[in-house]
Amino acid sequence: MKQFEHGGNFSDEILDFSVNINPLGMPESVKKILAGNISRFSEYPDPNCVELVQKLSEYEKIQPDNIVCGNGAADLIYRLVHALKPHRALLTSPTFSEYEKALIEADCRIKFHALRETENFCITERILDDLHDVDVFFLCDPNNPTGSLVSCKLMEKIIHRCVEENILLVVDQCFMEFTGRSNCNPALLNEHTVILKALTKIYAMAGLRLGYMISGNTKLSEKVRNTGQCWSVSVPAQLAGIAALQESEYIKKTVSFIRQERDYLCRSLKRLEIKIYPSETNYLFMHCTLPFDKLLLQKKIAVRSCKNYRGLNDSYFRIAVKNHDDNERLVNAVNEITG
Repeated sequence: MKQFEHGGNFSDEILDFSVNINPLGMPESVKKILAGNISRFSEYPDPNCVELVQKLSEYEKIQPDNIVCGNGAADLIYRLVHALKPHRALLTSPTFSEYEKALIEADCRIKFHALRETENFCITERILDDLHDVDVFFLCDPNNPTGSLVSCKLMEKIIHRCVEENILLVVDQCFMEFTGRSNCNPALLNEHTVILKALTKIYAMAGLRLGYMISGNTKLSEKVRNTGQCWSVSVPAQLAGIAALQESEYIKKTVSFIRQERDYLCRSLKRLEIKIYPSETNYLFMHCTLPFDKLLLQKKIAVRSCKNYRGLNDSYFRIAVKNHDDNERLVNAVNEITG
């Protein structure tokens, strides 16, 4: 069985903790709109996503010209890099690998800021010392795979430094809705900042692929909009996105549910002497000297090995927060392995 770089792609008999999708599942309103519009799937999609962008504009309380939609946030990472053509970039380590891959494809030189285990792999004010002589800084918040958030105070300092140094700050907030802190820092919307978001994780529709970019620089938004293929967002993805954005109660329910189940997993796994790092989103980052992924796979449970993250090795793992029965099954399996 081949395990792909980002986890997932296991058979149905495997309980998969390697992908971090909302355990509440796709909202019923989204399922209903998709089922009722199958006849429209033969049409070409609106290349400008006009109706979806208008709904996102209302949701984010910003002008439509500041928004660009894409085939998931990953699509927008590559389109943004292609549009910018940066010469030098800053990345933290560890973090989401698609930033590095996109920058390498653009022949961009990369400077890495190593997060420290002694600081729980959190981003600290040390990052400010590296914010110079680069064109772009990709910042994952909450970070993947650690689940840690940048404090609002530190984010303000990062924004200020990027403005001073003429650095484009790209903040990936694809998991922010799970934290309940999506509107932490309104100062992010400026000409030196881009925000990346995805509807596919929070609304459990990753197979549809839908993300969007927000920028205070409308010229940059237009440049990214005109980069890449014309029809990047399918008809079903646009319909699903429009329906999902009406689901405010679903988000509140998700945040509460994730917090409760994440706390359960933290308490249970810590009792089994597994090191769990602080997380504020729908996944947990952990350290275990046992071959955790291989041992659990024998029990038909998959977790995300973090050995292919820069700065980590095969003793680090990421697990999704799932429904309580699944979480309990994982805890019992870990108990058997460690006991």
